[in-house]
Amino acid sequence: MANPVRVANCSGFFGDRMSAAKEMVEGGPIDFLTGDWLAELTMLILARTQAKRPGAGYARTFVTQMEEVMGTCLDKGIKVVTNAGGLDPDNCAEAVAEVAQKLGLNPKIAYVQGDNLMPRMDDLIAADQLRHFETGEPIKEASFLTANAYLGCWGIVDALERGADIVITGRTTDAAVVCGPAAFHHGWARDDWNALAGAVTAGHVIECGTQATGGNYSFFTEVPGMIRTGFPWADIAADGSSIIGKHDGTGGEVSIGTVTSQLLYEIGGPEYFGPDVTTRFDTIELEQVEPDRVRMHGIQGEPPPSTLKVCINRAGGFRNDVNVCLTGLDIEAKAALIEEAFWLASPYNPDDYAQATTRLMRNDCEDPETNEEAVAILKISVKDPDAAKVGRAFSNGMGDLALATIPGFFGVGGGPGNGRPFGVYEPACISSATVPQEVAVLGEETREVSSVIPPGDVSVSPTAGPDVEVPTGPTRRVPLGLVYGSRSGDKGGNANLGVFARSDEAWAWLDGFLTTEKLQELLPETASMQVDRHALPALRSLNFLIHGLLEEGVAASTRQDAQAKSLGEWLRARVVDMPEALLS
Repeated sequence: MANPVRVANCSGFFGDRMSAAKEMVEGGPIDFLTGDWLAELTMLILARTQAKRPGAGYARTFVTQMEEVMGTCLDKGIKVVTNAGGLDPDNCAEAVAEVAQKLGLNPKIAYVQGDNLMPRMDDLIAADQLRHFETGEPIKEASFLTANAYLGCWGIVDALERGADIVITGRTTDAAVVCGPAAFHHGWARDDWNALAGAVTAGHVIECGTQATGGNYSFFTEVPGMIRTGFPWADIAADGSSIIGKHDGTGGEVSIGTVTSQLLYEIGGPEYFGPDVTTRFDTIELEQVEPDRVRMHGIQGEPPPSTLKVCINRAGGFRNDVNVCLTGLDIEAKAALIEEAFWLASPYNPDDYAQATTRLMRNDCEDPETNEEAVAILKISVKDPDAAKVGRAFSNGMGDLALATIPGFFGVGGGPGNGRPFGVYEPACISSATVPQEVAVLGEETREVSSVIPPGDVSVSPTAGPDVEVPTGPTRRVPLGLVYGSRSGDKGGNANLGVFARSDEAWAWLDGFLTTEKLQELLPETASMQVDRHALPALRSLNFLIHGLLEEGVAASTRQDAQAKSLGEWLRARVVDMPEALLS
């Protein structure tokens, strides 16, 4: 049986800390260096880059990092696996090869593609091969900007088996860049469901970089070294269990709390569907084995769906926003006057736009001690296919109000401006049989690796949670976050909000208290929306999926927090009646 393989992360998103690759390669022993550069929004950003510079739809920052660490990686036998290839993994591989040549190095570089469906969209739509991920309705023709299937780990495994030192992919799942090295190292078969599920779980924990080591953690005040948080690694064993850790001497911490928090990030129900395995998050068990070392074990897997998820970005039209600051007294009256006067000054009415929304953001405080504490913001947003309608014709109207309406009028975010294009995210699914992976090693032949996973019949039993009495007795009005942590984020146009307890008694109370109805009461913005509630007792956690909160996705959302990153912290700030027994 092979020893555990240590897979490290150096990037959680396109734009993460540039020095992280060097920190992970030089800061301690690792076997693989991985990173996640892609998100649904990133694919849209890369499409715009590609439109300006054909062939440049990849993360150039990864190439820069390779220039810094490639020699050390080859010397130490560290292999690199990344999805930084984006829309142009072949060109990214060539760019890395140019860097290697300049450095006098000769790594074997491979790339995995086949995820890009754009050249095939007309045929796929005509053959009714693409269906909406949630509704099952056929995807219709539109102005598509990107269309990429989420590939699994087996193309990466094939590249590593062919001796690749660096593997660059297009749109794989975030966890695939971790699962691939583990499957290669341990020689797993495609139906080693539990082992694969364990590796996917490890990949899910470390793929967002420092979010596993204290970053974005609710109880950050308890964590040392947060001014320079270290990046994580996972020691993945042959059975799929893993130890999550970080290099010694780096900031942050790895604890049951930080790992639980990241496990709740951007998930739905207990079944975590992927192209290689369906991972059952209701079977995960955590154990703090020593400081900064958390063991994940007991994880069970099931066969994956016969379809792959597809990330589609299409042109949504144009959007514009105007923001007015409302200061001091009579905020509601000031907002009403500005809104009515603005639309009177405009050549259009709200109904003339595909979408028009108004948000009053009450950031003002009672008895404000500073000018800034006295200010609320009124935001008026419009979307429409007509660029002219959302441009100066819309935003110029605010100028008519500056001297003619409310006292203390001032704007924020600049003066009148033109509309800007935006993309709309649309999740779809496609049969895995129609999307083979294409694995190319530079200088060698390209070959296909099937995305089809053999079916199986597996029975999974969720892991039981704590069996304790619900605390009773006197209660006190306190913020929910005094005891409970959270993690929230975007899932297309939906948002997920995970809430976790740090003791068995706190979990027993949370499970009974935080119903869907109570959540909607505490977060009134969600009251009219479909909200799914999922319990994960073994993790002492709840996860809520809020449908439509982010409208047509991150790039189109008119919310102040378009990615719902702060949704959980809003919930934690709400004051509730909590048993005093939990406060001690």
